[in-house]
Amino acid sequence: MRLFGLIGYPLSHSFSKRYFTEKFAREGIADASYELFELPDIGGFPALLKAQPQLRGINVTIPHKLNVIPFLDALDDAAARIGAVNVIKVGADGRTTGYNSDYYGFGSSLADWFRQLHGEGGGSRLRSLKALILGSGGASKAVQTALHDMGIPGRIVSRQAVNGLGYDDLTPALVAEHRLLVNATPLGTAPNTAAFPPFPYDLLGAGHYLYDLVYNPPVTAFMQQGQARGTHVLNGLPMLHAQAEKSWEIWNG
Repeated sequence: MRLFGLIGYPLSHSFSKRYFTEKFAREGIADASYELFELPDIGGFPALLKAQPQLRGINVTIPHKLNVIPFLDALDDAAARIGAVNVIKVGADGRTTGYNSDYYGFGSSLADWFRQLHGEGGGSRLRSLKALILGSGGASKAVQTALHDMGIPGRIVSRQAVNGLGYDDLTPALVAEHRLLVNATPLGTAPNTAAFPPFPYDLLGAGHYLYDLVYNPPVTAFMQQGQARGTHVLNGLPMLHAQAEKSWEIWNG
C-alpha cells in the first residue's frame, strides 16, 4: 500500500484528504491511501519520514512551504526559483525532491478562466495585463513566478513592503495600470470569512480581474469587494484541483 499525505498546521479545514480519497475510489486506485500529518514544528519532518516508510508523496501547506526546503535532498527547477515547496516526492530509497504545483495550478487555471471569459482572444488579453499580488508568502512567490513565465509583470503588495509595494503605495494610477489582482494571503478563509486585504477597492472598475486563492467560502469577502464594483472574480478552487492533479502526476512520474 502506497501512502500519500499532507503536512502543515493546523489541518482542520484540509481539502486534500477528501479530494484524493474520492479520486482513489472514483478511479479504482486500490493500492493508495491519503492521510493528514499535523506538524506544528517542521523539525518533526525527519521523524515522520522514518515513522512512515511507505510514504511516497507529500503535499505541504501553511506554515511549512518555505521551511521544509532545508530538509529535502533536491528541488525541481520551478520550486528552486520560487523558493517554496508544496509537493514532495519520496523515492523508494527515501530520497526527497521538492516541487511546486501551485505554480502549475495557478497558471493553468488563470489561462482557463480567460478563455472562458473571452474565448480564443483570452490568451492575448491576459498577456496584455499587469498584476498586483497581495501577500508575500510562499503562495505569492509561486504566483509571481507563474505570471513571469506567462509574460505578465507582477508586483507584490504586503503590509511590510520589504521587497515590493505597501498598501499605502497604491495610487489611482497604479491600480488603473495593474488590472489583475491576486489575493495570495489566507485572509477571508473560513471560519474568518469577513477578513480581506486592506486594498483601496474604491479604485477598482469593470476592467479589473480579481483572483482569490482562497476557495472556502466560494465567494470570499475579497471577491465581494470586486463584485460590488463590477469586476470579474474567481476563487481558488480551479487552482486547487489543478495543483492536486499535478501532485499526482509528480508522484507517479
